[in-house]
Amino acid sequence: MSDAVKEIARLSEEIRRHDRLYYVEARPEISDLEYDRLLKRLQKLEAEHPELVAPDSPTRRIGDRPVEGLEPFEHRVPMLSIENTYSLEELKKYGERVAKLLPGEPVEWVVELKVDGVAVSLIYEDGLLTHAVTRGDGRVGDEITHNVRTIRDIPLRLCPLSQRERGDIPPLLEVRGEIYMTNSDLVRFNEEQTRKIERGEKAELLKNTRNAVAGSVRQLDPRVCAERRLRMFCHSAGDTSGLKAKTHMEFLDELRGYGLAATPYVERFPSFDAAVDHCQSLIERLHELDFEIDGLVLKVNGFEQRERLGSTSKSPRWIIAYKFEKYEATTRLLDIRVQVGKTGTVTPVADLEPVELAGTTVSRASLHNADEIERKDVRRGDVVVVEKAGKIIPHIVRVEKHLRKGSPRKYVFPSECPECGRKLARDEGGVYIRCPNLKCPAQVKERIRYFAGRGAMDIEGLGDKLVDQLVSDKLVQSYGDLYRLEQRQDRLLNLERMGRKSVDNLLDGIDASKTRGLARLLNGLSIRHVGARAAAVLAERFGSIDVLMDATVEQLSETNEIGPIIAQSVYDFLHGKFGAETIEDLKSVGVKMESDIQAGGSRALEGKTLVVTGTLTKYTRDEIEELIARHGGRAASSVSKKTDYVVAGEKAGGKLAKAEQLGVKVISEAQFERLLKE
Repeated sequence: MSDAVKEIARLSEEIRRHDRLYYVEARPEISDLEYDRLLKRLQKLEAEHPELVAPDSPTRRIGDRPVEGLEPFEHRVPMLSIENTYSLEELKKYGERVAKLLPGEPVEWVVELKVDGVAVSLIYEDGLLTHAVTRGDGRVGDEITHNVRTIRDIPLRLCPLSQRERGDIPPLLEVRGEIYMTNSDLVRFNEEQTRKIERGEKAELLKNTRNAVAGSVRQLDPRVCAERRLRMFCHSAGDTSGLKAKTHMEFLDELRGYGLAATPYVERFPSFDAAVDHCQSLIERLHELDFEIDGLVLKVNGFEQRERLGSTSKSPRWIIAYKFEKYEATTRLLDIRVQVGKTGTVTPVADLEPVELAGTTVSRASLHNADEIERKDVRRGDVVVVEKAGKIIPHIVRVEKHLRKGSPRKYVFPSECPECGRKLARDEGGVYIRCPNLKCPAQVKERIRYFAGRGAMDIEGLGDKLVDQLVSDKLVQSYGDLYRLEQRQDRLLNLERMGRKSVDNLLDGIDASKTRGLARLLNGLSIRHVGARAAAVLAERFGSIDVLMDATVEQLSETNEIGPIIAQSVYDFLHGKFGAETIEDLKSVGVKMESDIQAGGSRALEGKTLVVTGTLTKYTRDEIEELIARHGGRAASSVSKKTDYVVAGEKAGGKLAKAEQLGVKVISEAQFERLLKE
C-alpha cells in the first residue's frame, strides 16, 4: 500500500507541474502523448486503490456525475460591472475625471486585454479550490465548480513551485477572471464533431468561442465541459485581505506564483495618455492572438489609490473598458499572394470571395506573416472566418476545417522575392521574412510612396501611379533622384498624363518638400520601428541630423519614448552604408535637416499649448498637430487651465464644453491659420 501512496503522490505532483509549465509558463517539457501516459498511469492506480483518490487529484478533471441543478451562491464581494466606452474622446475624459479625484498625484496605469468569454470567481480555502461561481447579477451567481474542475489551467490546489512559497498561501483567496476557448480548440472540436456526424453519431457544431464557453460552463453534466478544452485567464481579486501585492502588476506575479494563469500582454505606463497611446498598438496585434477579445481594460495600478477612488453603485472608479465593435463574416479564400513592403517585408495577402463586413465589401485580408499561415493552417479554397475590429484592416480569425473539401495542399511560402528574384531571409529571432535587396523595385516604389506621403515629405502631385512610372522608367531609384527630376523634364513630359502644367506642379511640390523639417524627414526615410511619433521625439531632442548622427545608442535610448530597439534601429540606419549615403545624397540636393521650427516653420506658437477637437475640414488630426509642432507649439490631448487655445471643428464635444467652462479661447481652423500668419 505504501508504494501505491508514494507513486500516486509522485504522479499527481508531476502532472500538476506539467499543467503549470504548459498553461501558466507556456514552456511545456513533454509531449501531449507523454502527458496522457502519466494521466492514464495515475487513473489506473486510483482505480486499484479508490480510497487513495484525493479531492484535488488531476484525474478529477475528466468530469464526475451530473449535478441536479445549478445552486445560487452569494459573492463575498460583489462582482460589479465596469464602465465602458467605444469612444476615444470619452476614454480621455474618464482619465481627466480620475486625475481630478487624485489631484497632483502621479498615477500609474496598466492596460490589459478584455478577453471575450464568461466571467467567473474562484474561491480557494487553505489552497484548495472550493467554489467557482458565475457573475450572475453581481451579488448572487451560479455555482459551477463541477464544470470548472475540468479546466486544466485552473489548479484544484494552489501549487507554488518552491516549498518556501507553499507556506505563504493565504487561508482565503478569491480570484476573478474570464473562462475562454481558443480559436484553434474550436477548430479542433468542430473537426471531431464532424467526424462523429459522418459516423452517424449525435454531435453538435459550435458557432463561435463565446457561445461555446457560455453554453459549456452552465452544463449540468461536467463531461460536456471537459471535452471542450476551456481555459481561464485571471485578472482581478474579490476578497483581497490575503494578498501580499500592493499593485496590480505585483498581484499578477503573485497569481503566477500560486500556479494560476494570469492575463497576458499586460503593460504598465506612467500616465493615462501613455496608456491610451498603447491601446492602438494592441488592437493592431489582434491577429497574433488565438483567443477573442472585445476591448482593452485600463486600470489604476496602485491598490491604495484604488481604495481612495472607491466605486459608484454600479462600477469601480479605478477601471474602464475601451471597447470596439467587432464584425465577423464567413467566406472562401480564393488565393494567397505576397507583397513586398518598404522595408523589404514580404507579407502574404488573402484574396477572398467578396463578402459584406461592417458596411463595406471585403475582398482581401492580410495574413501578416508565414508563421500565421502555418499556425492557422490556411490553404487555398478554405472557408474562413474574417473579422474586423475597430478601424483596423480585416484579418482571418480561423479556418472552418470541418468544411474543407478534399485535401488541399499546404501553402508554401516563396523562397525568392517575387519582384527581383533575390533569396529571401527571415529576421533573426523574428517572424518576418524579407527581401534583402535594397534596390528591389517593389521596395523602391513603396519607400518613395511613403516618403512622398502627407505624413512625411508631403509632395503634392506625386501619386501612386506616377511613382510606379518613375521607378519603372528608371527616373527615380532613390529619394535624392526626386530632387534631380528638374534636370529631366523632357523625360517627365513623355510619361503618361504628364503635360507641362503637371510637370511644373510636380517640380514645385518636390522643391517645397525640401523644408519640411527633420521630423518629417526621419519619418519618411522608412527606418525600421520609426513612425511619426518617434521621428517627432527624436527631432525635438536632437534638433539636426548631424547631432543625431553623433549620438550613441545609449544617448538615443535615454530619450523619452525611445526604447533600446528603436535606438539601435536608428543608429544602425544612420551608420550603415545605405542610410549614410542616403543622408549625404539628400544634403547634396538641398534638403533641410534641422528641427521643424528651424526648417520652414516659425515661432508663432512658441510656448503655446493647443488642443484639437471635433471634425476638421482642411486637416487631418495628425497634420494639424504636426503644423502646431512646426511652429513651436505643443499639441495636447486634454483641456486644462494651462491650455492656450482649443481648435474646434464640427461635432466638437466634451473638450469644447471644458474649454468654455475654464474660459480657454476657442478658435476655428481659419482663425488658427491667421494665428500662424500673425
